[in-house]
Amino acid sequence: QVQLVESGGGLVQAGGSVRLSCADSGRTGSTYTMAWFRQAPGKEREFVAGIGWYRDESYYADSVKGRFTISRDNAKNTVYLQMNSLDHEDTAVYFCAATGSLRIPTMSYEYVYWGQGTQVTVSS
Repeated sequence: QVQLVESGGGLVQAGGSVRLSCADSGRTGSTYTMAWFRQAPGKEREFVAGIGWYRDESYYADSVKGRFTISRDNAKNTVYLQMNSLDHEDTAVYFCAATGSLRIPTMSYEYVYWGQGTQVTVSS
């Protein structure tokens, strides 16, 4: 059973950086495609970045490309999201998700397992 727990959120100044972590306490995440989504108040949940499990391919939303980097450490069953050059539009609850798909889906309904989310607030 996949159990995802996010950490690393908080308050950060515009232009700053933060790294989110997502640990799979069920220790099965190494065979899952992983992704980060975010949801701002009053908005729908949106895809941020995803990473495959067998080729380490990654895919990013246009809004974060060049600023965010997703990576994974299968030995630690952990996925990371390094976020740089943050601005207030990045303020949201960030969710980690897992799917058995071999590709990287961008729609939230294609992900089976979800973490509880971690808040990132960017102050100007």
